[in-house]
Amino acid sequence: MRVPRRRRRCDVEGCTKSARGATTKCLGHGGGRRCDVEGCGKSAQGVTTKCKGNGGGRRCDVEGCDKSAEGKTTKCKGHGGGRRCDVEGCDKSTEGKTTKCKGHGGGRRCDVEGCGKSAVGKTTKCKRHGGGRRCDVEGCGRSAQGVTTKCKGHGGGPRCPNCVSWLDSRSGCVKYDGWCATCFKRVFPDDPRSAHVYAHTKEMAVRNMINDNFPGFTHDTALYTGGCDCTHRRRIDHRRLIGGTMLAVETDEFAHRRGYDASDEELRYDDVFMVFSGKWMWIRFNPDGGGAAVDFEDKLEVLRAEIEDAIATIEAGLNEELVSIVKLFY
Repeated sequence: MRVPRRRRRCDVEGCTKSARGATTKCLGHGGGRRCDVEGCGKSAQGVTTKCKGNGGGRRCDVEGCDKSAEGKTTKCKGHGGGRRCDVEGCDKSTEGKTTKCKGHGGGRRCDVEGCGKSAVGKTTKCKRHGGGRRCDVEGCGRSAQGVTTKCKGHGGGPRCPNCVSWLDSRSGCVKYDGWCATCFKRVFPDDPRSAHVYAHTKEMAVRNMINDNFPGFTHDTALYTGGCDCTHRRRIDHRRLIGGTMLAVETDEFAHRRGYDASDEELRYDDVFMVFSGKWMWIRFNPDGGGAAVDFEDKLEVLRAEIEDAIATIEAGLNEELVSIVKLFY
């Protein structure tokens, strides 16, 4: 009678997996053949000399796809390979050892009480509660975006190709082919999507009100530094030079609490002051403040009256402060 050979186990304490090849460790702990790409310590897949990430093992058979096939299938996860979520109607891949995708509760979950979102990366928390990679700017606790080391507010994630090199660049949007909405509507004014942006942006309603009542304002144009390398390209929604005072009107949707960094707002004042070192009078208008009881048209009327009063104050020479800021509906 043939006695089955006893398989060697991985010698790492607590590990019960089998040792691979001539080594004393399992694949996860460094046993077996390793990927021959310099600096990679992952295990080689199948009869190849590389790990999955570097092209080893079976590849997805969909034309043009070079990702690895998953499980016993001939396709990668993105093309339907591997195990699929068992929720009816869902075709996404399962996460970890569960039978569901992330959206339906598969994989590791955030360990913050009451949070049902999935944990990100090697952490035990979702992005909102501090999981995954964080922005490397000192004092910022937001999550890093894409393959970058920064959050959106500090320049991380995919940026708009038109303003990517500007100090106040915006993140790109899939809806506008990777451009930010502002640049898209300026560069492609004839695109049907640009008309949609104009029709639904509150800043446009403010612009129309200002144009109808106060001639001479410049709208959404970069304020360049004259006679130098133009490193300051801060945009101001609406501005008008009156004597030695620059009157600036900013439309701050949701009080700039979404996607804006508070410290950057302060730097913005410093930057534009370097461009124009005269007096500044700012009117910051939050069209979403004041609650549902205040109609948007009534808010515009309050703004109109504030601009009228500011112009009268400047023309009379009564603005004594170097920089004054009025906030409406904050």
